[in-house]
Amino acid sequence: MSGKGGGRGWYYKEKYGGGGKGGKGKGGKGKGKGGDNSGYGPSSRTEHGFSDHSSPRNPGVISGTSQDLRQMLMQIDGRGYKAYKDIEGRWSFPGFMLIIDHAQSDPFASPSNCRVQVPQSAAKMPPATMSSKIRRLALCDFLTRKFAAVVRATGADQRTEGGGWSGAKGGEMTIDVPGQHVLERTSVIVDESNVEARFTVALPAQGRSVLGGWAANILVDQLPGFVHQALSYEQLDGAAIASHLAVVEDAEWLRAEIGRHGLVAFVADGSVLPRQSGASDTPMDAASAIPFASPPSLAKEFTLPNRGHVRGMGLPAGVSIIVGGGFHGKSTMLQAIEIGVYNHIPGDGRELVVADPTAVKIRAEDGRSVAGVDISPFISNLPFSKDTRHFSTPDASGSTSQATNIQEALEMGCSTLVIDEDTAATNFMIRDARMQALVAKDKEPITPFISKVRSLYLNHKVSSILVIGGSGDYFDVADTVVMMESFSPRDVTAEARAIAQRFQTAEGAALMAAASAAPFGSVAARAPLALTATPELGKVATRSKALISFGDLEIDLSAVEQLAEKSQTRCIADSLAFLKSRMVNGTKTLSQLVEQLEAMWDAGGMDVLAPTMHYGHYARPRKFELAAALNRVRSLRISPK
Repeated sequence: MSGKGGGRGWYYKEKYGGGGKGGKGKGGKGKGKGGDNSGYGPSSRTEHGFSDHSSPRNPGVISGTSQDLRQMLMQIDGRGYKAYKDIEGRWSFPGFMLIIDHAQSDPFASPSNCRVQVPQSAAKMPPATMSSKIRRLALCDFLTRKFAAVVRATGADQRTEGGGWSGAKGGEMTIDVPGQHVLERTSVIVDESNVEARFTVALPAQGRSVLGGWAANILVDQLPGFVHQALSYEQLDGAAIASHLAVVEDAEWLRAEIGRHGLVAFVADGSVLPRQSGASDTPMDAASAIPFASPPSLAKEFTLPNRGHVRGMGLPAGVSIIVGGGFHGKSTMLQAIEIGVYNHIPGDGRELVVADPTAVKIRAEDGRSVAGVDISPFISNLPFSKDTRHFSTPDASGSTSQATNIQEALEMGCSTLVIDEDTAATNFMIRDARMQALVAKDKEPITPFISKVRSLYLNHKVSSILVIGGSGDYFDVADTVVMMESFSPRDVTAEARAIAQRFQTAEGAALMAAASAAPFGSVAARAPLALTATPELGKVATRSKALISFGDLEIDLSAVEQLAEKSQTRCIADSLAFLKSRMVNGTKTLSQLVEQLEAMWDAGGMDVLAPTMHYGHYARPRKFELAAALNRVRSLRISPK
């Protein structure tokens, strides 16, 4: 700090006189309790403050007590907004520590990042709630929801916007509110020493002047009550916590167990699969929904660690087809299965709907960019001799995009494909005998999926679960056929095989036999050479769950249907910046890059993406969705390996 010493806010203390007692008190010019808080603010490279720098302050230094914080806020009241920088640091409250990692420098900037750390001696979380990784994860999820509910109940999550630009504004406190899924998050972190909750506060302003009294009311008066109600086990509903952890633990156990029994999906009897609406992920009212009931021939039974006996429909590995009339629940069941890669909260209706954790939903995606993907198992003999073993295009068709999506999923280790014909390319899925008679094979570059689905399983042990409503030809390649009738499933495998036999022609039988016998083809690894964004230091911003701005590029993830929450997209966005600056150099394959980043998360959590900021708004994505975003960066350059 060039001899200035003191805290990170020394410049603002010099300019505004903050810090109390003529600048010589807490944090003033290095002579008080502020210690060495030197460091860096958020980087301009991302709206989330992605930074390459280490921690900006000595984590052991305490800036003062809660009353010292109140005094400082009152001293800077009415001064320029940047005087809020003075309050960055650690503040000791009765029973917990408040840490202000980053105070926003403008009332219109992203809210300030704060944390509270409650020692276990005060939180008193029972050891049983932290006895395994999955129970700890579920506990963090429960505490996040509780903290959000407590804040919401007082209206403290509501922003004030009064009197235009010069009026009072801000004041809201927010924590990352989860949806129906139980994911690994950074909003609450629990270990043997502390319970840490991370939240943001829009520090209040009048125009661009500090409203210190209002800020003190939020941080000093209201916050202790929130912490006490949400993060102290003695104030919580122990039975609700136990239920939350049990439901998540059972689902996690069941997901692992179905693989050992040769299944790729399981839907428990009594599950409520329909959602309230297309805009809501909450379950349909139980009085209106039809509870799921397994066909006897597909019924499987398990004994869960907490719930005990459960019965439901098990889909075996291989090729499973879901058929039925329109509006009878085919896609509803498929959507429940595809999101069964995640755990769900009690009351969701899909608590015991689980799928192979590597299952990937595949669809056509007209217009997506493709970088160096081997789509030759499906596409060959393109006009003008375009190479499909290292296929690149800025504007993929429906068929080439679906072939690409499959190959990219296989490259990342997917072992179950999930496909709904409603979102698939028709010419990629099927070519009937009449079309084959008219368009000769040497004039058609597409080998349809129906001709590869068997060899995909036989050669690579990759199963497929498909919703098919318009082509009975798939009966020839299916191991299991389930018909949905008024949202009730029926095993019609024997009937479908009989129909396939009845309508089979000699030519069709020969085609199917040849397709099953032919090897699937290759799945090539690729090494990213460069991941560029212009301008070079442009922001990485999460616009929505399905849209990331990467410099002046946009990454459209609307076809990546297993992204469950925007918090996962935030993590992906900052992961792209991290990969670009530190890891992408042509020496590692794409799958190696993603697996290395996942190993870093396993060891140090998602904080590795922005170690100075301690963000609470990340939820961990799967490697498949992270790779999907990387593959959709239009400036991606790839080398085959």
